[in-house]
Amino acid sequence: MSAALTQREVDVAVIGGGPAGVAAAFAARKEGAAKVVVFERDWEAGGILQQCIHPGFGLHTFGEELTGPEYMDRYLKLARESGVEFDLNTMVFQMDPPTLEGSGKQASFWTMNPQRGIERVKAKSVVLAMGCRERPAGALGIAGSRPAGVYTAGTAQRFVNMEGFMPGKKVVIMGTGDIGLIMARRMMLEGAEVVAVFEIMPWVSGLRRNIAQCLDDFGIPYYLEYNVCELHGKDRLEGVSVVQIDKNRKPVDGTLRFVGCDTLLLAVGLIPENELSKMAGLKLDSSTNGPVVNEFLQTSEECIFAAGNVVVVYDLVDFVSQQGERAGRSAALYAMRKLEKGPRDFQVETSPEIRVISPQKLSGGEDVTLFLRVAQPVEGRCRLYADPGIYSQNLRYARPGEMNEVKVSAEKLRALPSDVNSIKIGLEVL
Repeated sequence: MSAALTQREVDVAVIGGGPAGVAAAFAARKEGAAKVVVFERDWEAGGILQQCIHPGFGLHTFGEELTGPEYMDRYLKLARESGVEFDLNTMVFQMDPPTLEGSGKQASFWTMNPQRGIERVKAKSVVLAMGCRERPAGALGIAGSRPAGVYTAGTAQRFVNMEGFMPGKKVVIMGTGDIGLIMARRMMLEGAEVVAVFEIMPWVSGLRRNIAQCLDDFGIPYYLEYNVCELHGKDRLEGVSVVQIDKNRKPVDGTLRFVGCDTLLLAVGLIPENELSKMAGLKLDSSTNGPVVNEFLQTSEECIFAAGNVVVVYDLVDFVSQQGERAGRSAALYAMRKLEKGPRDFQVETSPEIRVISPQKLSGGEDVTLFLRVAQPVEGRCRLYADPGIYSQNLRYARPGEMNEVKVSAEKLRALPSDVNSIKIGLEVL
């Protein structure tokens, strides 16, 4: 059997054909990498944006509002016209730790395709762009039976927008993640009744514009600090029990009630898809659940780069594509042995007000934008800063559902005293 296995060699391999991966591949070709191949397990490229038929994409990148498929179509055309190759319906199922080859490291991984069978791919550099997955019902520990009618919001979105199936007629949504909010509107437009949206946190976890456009505009009520604690029904969901919770996540006496429904959609968080990262031996960040990266989006293995939601969950796809292009450009330079890091290594540290941040390491090699989310909402004037004295910006508010940016100048980093080996990102209320 081993004799039938084939081996391929590429310059830059991109794993994942969503917005981050396609942008990375396009940028790698544009930078000069000769053979750039995107490996995508679905039968067509586009990732999650294939099913996101609502508008709201592309304002930063293209200066106009597009639907998800329109946005991806533009990037796919750019990538294909630049000479990017796409291996569709191809699953990357194993990634090996990188090995030293000549003047640098080289990555290798294994793919499976119905026509070509199992292949080993060797790449001078790799961009990981596998995206993220939704947290399912099994991870929540909800009491009750396992009736039909319980879906993640993304699964329901694919059913309605791509497969033409309605998951139910009377819907409860748990969580205020953006996909859940968008699906609340979508289910209403398709004729279903959306009874309510329940959120366990004391604040909304999605974008405020989605609360306004998807819930308020359609008269859908939402309740903060409420938890769905039990499912009812044997073959099909008949309803859920919900209860108000206190600041310690404990049920409040006398608040348990039954809500009738035939469908429960879960929008309770996204998890970066990093099984391949673990196989390659990459260092992961405990707060983002993604690889630790520097300003070039280079991981702890110098020949492997990562971009998009596999690194940290972004709120806008424009940011995902922007970071994808940075990773693809860096991967191409590495493959051509032209990537030059800065002269020093800085660790990015955060104050308790910051929940997640990426990148986590800087070298002063080039200007970089750090993306972060705050731990709790600040509904008033506040200041975002990077010490010692390299960045400061006043904000009108800061919310966990919306990412903030810190722009760090490479020149300012290189000018810091030689005994400074870290920078601290923080938030203070004014």
